[in-house]
Amino acid sequence: MQFQDYYSLLGVSRTASEADIKKAYREKARKLHPDVNKAADAEEKFKAVNEAYQVLSDADKRSRYDQFGNDWEHYQANNAGGQNAGDFSQWFTQQSGAPGGTHFEYRTSGGEGFSDFFETLFGGGRQRRRARNPRRGDDHEYTVEVPLKEAFAGTTRTFEIQIPGTCPECNGTGVNHGATCLICNGTGVTPRRSRIEVTIPAGIREGQRVRVAGKGAPGSDGGRAGDVYLRVKIVADAQFALDGNDVRTTVDVPLYAAILGGEAIVPTLTGKVALSIPAQSGNGKSFRLRGQGWPTSIGSTERGDLLAKIQVVLPTNLSDEELELFEQLSDLRTPKKSPPVA
Repeated sequence: MQFQDYYSLLGVSRTASEADIKKAYREKARKLHPDVNKAADAEEKFKAVNEAYQVLSDADKRSRYDQFGNDWEHYQANNAGGQNAGDFSQWFTQQSGAPGGTHFEYRTSGGEGFSDFFETLFGGGRQRRRARNPRRGDDHEYTVEVPLKEAFAGTTRTFEIQIPGTCPECNGTGVNHGATCLICNGTGVTPRRSRIEVTIPAGIREGQRVRVAGKGAPGSDGGRAGDVYLRVKIVADAQFALDGNDVRTTVDVPLYAAILGGEAIVPTLTGKVALSIPAQSGNGKSFRLRGQGWPTSIGSTERGDLLAKIQVVLPTNLSDEELELFEQLSDLRTPKKSPPVA
């Protein structure tokens, strides 16, 4: 067990202020962090700097360290006979004088990342934690826009989302080697980006959510991660409109077909179908196509109806002959005036 000069490790004087110690620690830690410094001894030096900061940034520990350090040479001389570290607590108490003097107690806890010197002086670096119940991580919700036709047929989406993750440097504790973790600034979490592919099921409705299990915030104390929910917003379609389980659309019908009867091709969500138009069908009349609407529920084969409203299209670029025929039709439809009574 060797004496650790914490002031020298941080490069500060014994009269350094708390602010000076913190500043020196941050500079040292940044240079020595294993993610930045690839030297073989960088990790050990990084641990030593963290150990020094834990002691010197704590007023009580610093005071005990200063008192202990002043007598260290005396301890080394008295320990030449091969006494173990445990003898020092008794020696130090005796050196302090009669009853009422300083009493120093310690215990070895086998803490990781701390020197034997620290273990002897402060009783180990591991903080004992009271067992806590596992806590599930928080859920996160995002809005995803889906075109109407894709919502009907089902689709997939790939997202890159940012969610808080457990800081790997301090394992989510916020404390790294006994000091505030620089990576997460003591919060225990670091933002991370995650790419996820999500299946949007066929027949989903506006406002419904798709759950992605385990992609939310991490849990604590062994709790499972939260979930991500994608709330669907259906993008309006130029051709179709959703009305409950029914779908509405408009179909162009030539004037002649509307008057004389005929056939119109109607678009549906699964393809085109032929619709028989009865003679003398008025503009704006709706026709119901059974089973051509929206699924009544996700995964259901039962569907609503398609409501097709006809829109009569007037002919353009008429020839002279056509105009003459329309004039004849107009004459037939115009009531004849009775001759004046004499």
